[in-house]
Amino acid sequence: MSRSGSVGVMLPRDLPPSRVLPFARRADELGFDELWLVEDLGFRGGVAQAAAVLAATERVRVGIGLLPVGARNAAFAAMEVATLAQLFPGRVDVGIGHGMPAWMRSVGEWPASPLGLLEEYLRAVTALVRGESVGPGEYVRLDGVRLEPACVPDEPPPVLAGVRGPRSLALSGRVADGTILAEPTTPEYARAALAHVDAGRPHRLVGYNAAAVHRDASEALATVRGGLEWIGEPDWAPHLAPLPFAAEFAALRRECGSREEFARRLPEEWVRQLAVTGTAEEAKARLAELFEAGVDSVVLIPIGPDPREAVERLAAVL
Repeated sequence: MSRSGSVGVMLPRDLPPSRVLPFARRADELGFDELWLVEDLGFRGGVAQAAAVLAATERVRVGIGLLPVGARNAAFAAMEVATLAQLFPGRVDVGIGHGMPAWMRSVGEWPASPLGLLEEYLRAVTALVRGESVGPGEYVRLDGVRLEPACVPDEPPPVLAGVRGPRSLALSGRVADGTILAEPTTPEYARAALAHVDAGRPHRLVGYNAAAVHRDASEALATVRGGLEWIGEPDWAPHLAPLPFAAEFAALRRECGSREEFARRLPEEWVRQLAVTGTAEEAKARLAELFEAGVDSVVLIPIGPDPREAVERLAAVL
């Protein structure tokens, strides 16, 4: 563990298959506390990646972000998660979320009540991995389902909610063991999210951020812009609303004809606030600000043409 919180790294979703396990092993060797995996439509499955990475590494904690509720029956999701937790005790975190609306609609799985389904799903998976029986709900229709005693992990894995908006954050505070905030997680956004979470009990906050570190700060800033292309789109609005330049940010995106142009025109001051970047010392200072704002685990998304080289440079913050 790092001094003030955990520092994790994201396994890029589009790595060639031959580079996935070497990347995971290197992250483990470099000393990152956590390694988070992506389950995005059309890329690789989260559970399969997690099993392979856990088997290939010795120490690092592995998080799945995110399993969309519409993709799997809650009982079978719990079976997968419990299996990982039994085989690799104390090393598994599971993130569950709505899923990107456009993706879920494209596979016919966007529910009539996203909040209702997410709450019942989180409650069901959490109960099942703890060995409890789950009955039918309005959206998750299980009939007295439970895991066999021999298949209940001694150390149930934390179940976190990957959410953005105020009502979903409040739901996470009621139901989940923690909350995962997608990139960009700024100190302002973390504080605003925690105000909605208001768990009143131990609740872990995980925040993703695009990241690039270089001994030449200008080189790092130029590199990390590539990881900020998407954040001007409407789904990212909750991340930007707490920032003092939110209105100017939205205006810039409207002016730009493409995401690439938008990322290129972002003022340097904004880039520094929307990513973990600069020299190693500058990046460490940003991590300290995030921990001070209430983020327990900062997950760095390596940006650059060579992910292996990028993660080596990010290790300078550890």
